[in-house]
Amino acid sequence: MARKLRCDGLSVRDIERSLGVSRSSVSRWVKDVELTAEQSEALRLRPRRGRDRFRLRRIEYQDAGRATARCREPLHAIGCMLFWAEGSRSINYAQIANSDSPLLRLAALFLRQYFDVPDEKFRVACNLFADHVERQREIEQFWLDELELPRSCLTKSAVNVYSRHSKRKRLNKLPYGTCRLTVHDVRIAQHLSGAIQEYGGFERPEWLG
Repeated sequence: MARKLRCDGLSVRDIERSLGVSRSSVSRWVKDVELTAEQSEALRLRPRRGRDRFRLRRIEYQDAGRATARCREPLHAIGCMLFWAEGSRSINYAQIANSDSPLLRLAALFLRQYFDVPDEKFRVACNLFADHVERQREIEQFWLDELELPRSCLTKSAVNVYSRHSKRKRLNKLPYGTCRLTVHDVRIAQHLSGAIQEYGGFERPEWLG
């Protein structure tokens, strides 16, 4: 029966559901059954329910960001511009890194005010240099204090070793290294993407993922 259904052009997943057996069994039974070019193309173009559902949700989040941007509220505009200029593009999380503590404080304020992000959802990572190693705990605490976050938000710090060429030039350049602030939340990430496009007057469909 599995082989017959495969010859009719059904996917392995459809056969699994139809017969009530495991996917691995179906794969083993039909592995040598070749689909026609038309059947393969039909399966490739068929919508995937889960993927489409999550994409629609991301579109809703971007639309909410666009709507908020049209209100032209100063803090919202500033926060979005910070993430546009200094943030990382991701469909699932909002992330921003910098060596300027007031900039990151403002980014944290923006996330708290517009998205009600609780302290426990923030993740803080420090990027240190070789001359920071002896002060690592002090530097980590500096960033936590600046962002008003508990130590439980801190993730493992990265320490960059100087090359022989740059060793003398880099000493004391950034006394507290850099800090990366992350919130894993697809709603926030897509809100930012939608708002940035609205403020900037452009379209980036690839930001939906």
